[in-house]
Amino acid sequence: MTEADVALGRNDEDAAVAAGVTEVRREAALLKTGALQNAIFNSANFSCIATDEKGVIQLFNVGAERMLGYTAGEVVDKITPADISDPREVIVRAKALSAELATKITPGFEALVFKASRGIEDIYELTYIRKDGSRFAAVVSVTALRDDFGVIIGYLLIGTDNTARKQVEEEQKQLDQRLRDQQFYTRSLIESNIDALMATNSAGIITDVNKQMEALTGCTRDELIGAPFKDCFTDPERAEEAIRSVLGAGKVTDYELTARARDGKETVVSYNATTFHDRDRKLQGVFAAARDVTERKRFEQLQQENNVELERAKAAAEKANLAKSDFLSSMSHELRSPLNAILGFAQLLSSEVPAPSASQMASIDPILRAGWYLLDLINEILDLAQVESGKLALSLEPTSLQEVMAECQAMIEPQGQKRGIAMVFPKFEAPCYVEADRTRLKQVLINLLSNAIKYNRSNGTVTINCVDRMDGGIPRIRINVRDTGAGLIPELLLQLFQPFNRLGRNATAEEGTGIGLVMSKRLVELMGGAIGVESVVGSGSVFWFDLNAVAPGLNQGPAAFETHTQSEVQPGMPMRTVLCVEDNPANLSLIEQLISRRADLRLLSAADGNTGIQLARSQRPDVILMDINLPGISGFEALKLLRDDPTTLRIPVIALSANAMPRDKERGLAAGFYRYLTKPINIVEFMKTLDTALEVAGQIQ
Repeated sequence: MTEADVALGRNDEDAAVAAGVTEVRREAALLKTGALQNAIFNSANFSCIATDEKGVIQLFNVGAERMLGYTAGEVVDKITPADISDPREVIVRAKALSAELATKITPGFEALVFKASRGIEDIYELTYIRKDGSRFAAVVSVTALRDDFGVIIGYLLIGTDNTARKQVEEEQKQLDQRLRDQQFYTRSLIESNIDALMATNSAGIITDVNKQMEALTGCTRDELIGAPFKDCFTDPERAEEAIRSVLGAGKVTDYELTARARDGKETVVSYNATTFHDRDRKLQGVFAAARDVTERKRFEQLQQENNVELERAKAAAEKANLAKSDFLSSMSHELRSPLNAILGFAQLLSSEVPAPSASQMASIDPILRAGWYLLDLINEILDLAQVESGKLALSLEPTSLQEVMAECQAMIEPQGQKRGIAMVFPKFEAPCYVEADRTRLKQVLINLLSNAIKYNRSNGTVTINCVDRMDGGIPRIRINVRDTGAGLIPELLLQLFQPFNRLGRNATAEEGTGIGLVMSKRLVELMGGAIGVESVVGSGSVFWFDLNAVAPGLNQGPAAFETHTQSEVQPGMPMRTVLCVEDNPANLSLIEQLISRRADLRLLSAADGNTGIQLARSQRPDVILMDINLPGISGFEALKLLRDDPTTLRIPVIALSANAMPRDKERGLAAGFYRYLTKPINIVEFMKTLDTALEVAGQIQ
């Protein structure tokens, strides 16, 4: 064998070895590829569906079984992928591809693989329908399977479940929509605001505005954005200071500026602003609102001018009222002085001894009647002026209607008997109380009773009765005064309660001022009531007035008295003195009963302020109980006099008043009352307050 033959044999051996290595590598690669293909086909995460060239399923992997719920045996050689796809989507896909590729594509399997059959890469979204009818979104990749000659022998459809991604996309879509809605809502709020709104950066450059700002300045939004804020106003330095103030303090309110529009129009605005920050609290700029206050400024100017005029008118009215009061006071004094002489000498003449003759008395009687009438007229005019000026103080307290009626009966019956008029007063079967000022209630009743007698017929009757009634849910008592006089025609009824209007009776023999009914009406209304009249010509009239019904002022309940029973005076215990200044008999009776339960106390009483001061100075009581609304001087005036006197300066004075508003109590304590108790009094509170005041008085002594 030659060397050449040996060499040739060696080369053939090497080539065979090399070929064997290559084959091993190829087989390994094929095995690896086959393993990869098996892994893919058998993966539970991918649905791998292979079909023949007509679309009939030939392979249905584990992933397809898991996703679609079919077993391979149920679909292989039986259905196409179009049978497990949403038919409506298949139709829509066929139409879209027909339009895209300019060729007619039939809905069905052809629509699913048409692109792949033309060698075009095709990945699309599709809804698969499971065996149980449920649906899920899938992403499908389609590949045409070809033989060695390039002929299509089938198709491979690899699908993944796209539900999670679709859900995320849907949620993101909803979030995007909500964001757009929020932005639209926010913008709508900004644009619908009546104020001119703007945003600036920290350098005072405008970054956004609303339409009101455009209208205020006469510039468009594009023109304003990027412009300096200060250029929109007549005083740029003041406007710039507004921005600096916001950046420094965080906000500015009611900062007045004057905006200037492009056409020169100026508008006074109230500038309110605050800073705004991003999510990281980094300053972004200033958000400001400018409200047109031009009309408000005009209104304030007009109001200021009106207030000046009102103050002038008020001052003039007060001056007129003061002048009126001074005039009435002066006239009262000037009229009473000569009237005193007229009545005094006329009374002296009528009481001379021997008595004047009949002809002399005929001359004296008219003088006396005219004099007393003139005195009544003066008193009523002054009283009416006091009511109309609001200076008349009333003490509204639970007042016994039975007691007031008895007092009025004693006063008025002689007048009725003198004229032959029968008086019929009511019989009270149970206590009856109204909220009233006792003195003024008597004044109203006496006036109505006097008129009923005065304008009655001879041998007529005056009947008084009381009726319980409800007025808007409030219990009231109506007092009726009925006469048997001539009655009043409707025209005259309309003229009642007018000052100095005697309804045409000025020429009659009956004297009168025409003020009594007016005064009665004012007093009843001040006591929270109402007054009126009903009349029938030829049958007489009924004058009535309503007052609020209340519980008796003495009714405090048994429990309140149980804590203050009669106590014996301990040996060595001093007797203490209490002075009560009170003009209401019922209230004084209550105090007397309470004090009587204390053996260590004695009670002094006075019906008016002046008498109370005299008793305080002479008796030096330990404690003084003081009503506020008193005849003569008020409780406040009496307190001042007591405090000005060194002998009574340190005596504790407790206010007892029906004036129960908070300001009344504040005023009383500020004036120097030791305590301010309101009526009806709470017995326990009253006795505790009295004990405390007595203790303070003992320490002072």
